[in-house]
Amino acid sequence: SVLQFNYGGYCINILDTPGHQDFSEDTYRTLMAADSAVMVIDGSKGVEAQTRKLFKVCVMRHIPIFTFINKMDREAMDTFELLDDIEKELGIATCPINWPIGSGKEFRGVFDRNSRELEIFSDTKKGTSIGEVEKVSIDSEEAKSIVSEAQFAQLEEEIELLDGASAEFDQEMVSKGELSPVFFGSALTNFGVETFLQHFLKMTTSPLPRMSDKGLIDPMKEEDFSAFVFKIQANMNKAHRDRIAFMRICSGEFKAGMDVFQGGRKVRLSQPQQMMASERHMIDTAYGGDIIGVFDPGIFSIGDTLTNSAEKFAYEGIPTFAPEHFARVRQVDTMKRKQFIKGINEIAQEGAIQIFQEFNTGMEEIIVGVVGVLQFDVLK
Repeated sequence: SVLQFNYGGYCINILDTPGHQDFSEDTYRTLMAADSAVMVIDGSKGVEAQTRKLFKVCVMRHIPIFTFINKMDREAMDTFELLDDIEKELGIATCPINWPIGSGKEFRGVFDRNSRELEIFSDTKKGTSIGEVEKVSIDSEEAKSIVSEAQFAQLEEEIELLDGASAEFDQEMVSKGELSPVFFGSALTNFGVETFLQHFLKMTTSPLPRMSDKGLIDPMKEEDFSAFVFKIQANMNKAHRDRIAFMRICSGEFKAGMDVFQGGRKVRLSQPQQMMASERHMIDTAYGGDIIGVFDPGIFSIGDTLTNSAEKFAYEGIPTFAPEHFARVRQVDTMKRKQFIKGINEIAQEGAIQIFQEFNTGMEEIIVGVVGVLQFDVLK
């Protein structure tokens, strides 16, 4: 999904990718278009295999990582163990902004370390509606009636330990991707999500500059339109054999139907749209930092730079990842050679597979490499 929404005077673009490990290559590419990453961790499982793989790429690229520990209304691991797991697995320091009181049936809410307020857990409206959030001072009588004496004593002990042992919040380290602020909540019951969003907006930045072959392109200064393609998806609409090229706008203003240069060729960007699951809506304008999809008649490739600047330049390419699984693919029906080659090449252009040929052989028998086994099912 590519979702855009406005909150508190800010416009936020969310790229949601499958957490399934077999989609990892797709997810890696999406990271190239993001300025910061939100790592959602299941409170009962800790850091899972695909999370580990993915966020190591974030750490390598110094993308700021914000951690949301989810499902606190179910039985969860010990909170210190969860933090230790993140630090060990990803090699990044953590700084809890708030702290959970209990978990599962005993979950009472989260304690804000800065304001010393208790955000009381209530099973708020599920889904998309905003629930009411009640905050009380931790020293008030109301807090004492919600939190048991044992929980209160445990909280004081844990906060004391945290103040002495955990990393101090440092905005510069967060921006460099060396420190991850940690939040707790329950996304299904909409608890802790808005608190996370408010803090996230204070700690994150406006769209960041991108490196190109003529230096950094800053969206705040550059007026010419420029973007790069990071994903191509075919057959999104079963009724039409369509192909959509997803691009991240890096500078300037996009207008529907505008002409841009792709290398030395002039192309028109038509049918610009944004997606949310199976829904899509047309847009007329978009700005630096936005993610849009445009109709692709088969001319775009992953990593292409598009610009209307008089001075031509290209953004850094998108890395391909070393395949981990290989299969030999041969044609069964030789009468359909043309369709076979066209189909294989289209799937390769989408980035779902990598094609390897033996020296001096044609396309009759090829070796296909993929990062996740599920990509073979896509090919079938």
